[in-house]
Amino acid sequence: MTARLLTLVLVFGSAAGYVAYAMEPERVPLREPFSSMPTQVGRWTVTGESQLENKILTVLGVDDYVNRIYRAGASEFVSLYVGYYQTQREGDTIHSPMNCLPGAGWIPVNTRIVRIAVPGRVEPIGVKRVLIEKGVDRRVVLYWYQSHGRVVANEYWSKTVMVYDAVRLNRSDAALVRVIAPVRQIKDGEATADAQAVEFVRAVFPQLDVHLPL
Repeated sequence: MTARLLTLVLVFGSAAGYVAYAMEPERVPLREPFSSMPTQVGRWTVTGESQLENKILTVLGVDDYVNRIYRAGASEFVSLYVGYYQTQREGDTIHSPMNCLPGAGWIPVNTRIVRIAVPGRVEPIGVKRVLIEKGVDRRVVLYWYQSHGRVVANEYWSKTVMVYDAVRLNRSDAALVRVIAPVRQIKDGEATADAQAVEFVRAVFPQLDVHLPL
């Protein structure tokens, strides 16, 4: 009887210890701060960098971010936003662009998943591509969620992966990466914007592994 009781105590104690470990909020810092990201990636050069307002940062709950404009020549430019969360267990979770963009007045016209071959990856990464518009202004948006070297294009799958990693690795750190290219009022303007956004993703992707935890 005593042996059985002792066994039960050990089992329940071990289980309680594991649950406490799994529930303990972890905070995984960046390998390098975003402030050290290069101002030149491929043929793209930083021409502007914006700081988010405190009230926006409070809503986002992001731990570190970069918000820049990169240009290549007189008429080609893209915007880059990367928001990183050390943990998503304390109420701060990644906000999907599909929720934020309409809130800013942008209307999604169509969405699809596109696959992009990037340096350092055997297989192309899958990212979500969204065409948005506000009046006559149109833009191509490419975005994805990145954690532990994994790239996920789907919001729901990203949440599933986060829960899995929280249990398996005691980690819920992740980043949202978003690239936006304007659609100019020229022939094949949308295709040109697509090509510029994809080119920039290929140029900037290797930098993400320098900063994001593996």
